Amino acid sequence: MWIDTHCHLDAPEFLSILPEIIAAAKDQNVRAILLPAVKATDCQHVRDLASQYSSEIPGLVYTLGIHPLYTNQALEQDLTTLEEHIIQSLSDPRFVGIGEIGLDYFVEGLDPHQQEHFFHAQLDLAQKYHLPVILHVRRSQDAILKALRRRKIPGGIAHAFNGSFQQAEQFIELGFKLGFGGAATYQRALQIRRLLADLPIDSIVTETDSPDIPPAWLRGEGIAFNEPAFMARIAKELAAIRGMSDSEFAATVWRNAMQVLPRWAALCAGNPNFNLVS
Repeated sequence: MWIDTHCHLDAPEFLSILPEIIAAAKDQNVRAILLPAVKATDCQHVRDLASQYSSEIPGLVYTLGIHPLYTNQALEQDLTTLEEHIIQSLSDPRFVGIGEIGLDYFVEGLDPHQQEHFFHAQLDLAQKYHLPVILHVRRSQDAILKALRRRKIPGGIAHAFNGSFQQAEQFIELGFKLGFGGAATYQRALQIRRLLADLPIDSIVTETDSPDIPPAWLRGEGIAFNEPAFMARIAKELAAIRGMSDSEFAATVWRNAMQVLPRWAALCAGNPNFNLVS
């Protein structure tokens, strides 16, 4: 069975077809999906989605946060709203952390000071409630590492990792796993494929980032966007890069995700849906 540690099921692309998207993922044996919020106003919606589709995807969980791409529109009150939702969700076993948060120094037009303000405030919330974080680290690895070292954050996932090997080692030392997905299926993605091949296997988790980061084969098939059902084929290609069998890779990345997100592990523990995973 497969695990998708980063999937925006609440994206507009899925709005009218979400039952079909969920059914396709279930059919491909994707049994666990993490849905990160991107705005404070989305918190209740992602919580509702995780509950609504839990019978189809028993390991469907969510995190709450303000994405750096939305910080230009964010208000100070959003941090209060976010904390209120975090407090309300602590009793929900499907709530597993803070995210998607971080810094993006690639997209033009984003105010870096605004990004940093919201990022640091959300790291403070993660520290306050002792929650792991799902990080957006696009061209911002060093700044994020510096911010993490100032706090006691119980790890998390550096999503869509594309930094240097040395930066990867620093995230790992701080208790983070590194997310790999469709980008690694491109032959020209040499740095990402090297990282995937050479990093310790216990540092790697799988993700789609649906509907974004489509795998290489979609370009020739006329498919408009990525979806969690593609996690199975993506993960098999990642396993081949590692030189591992599909089953060994699936079990390993599952354990990695559960290790770094203990509330997710608690949800799955003892659940007969996951007895195949050792």
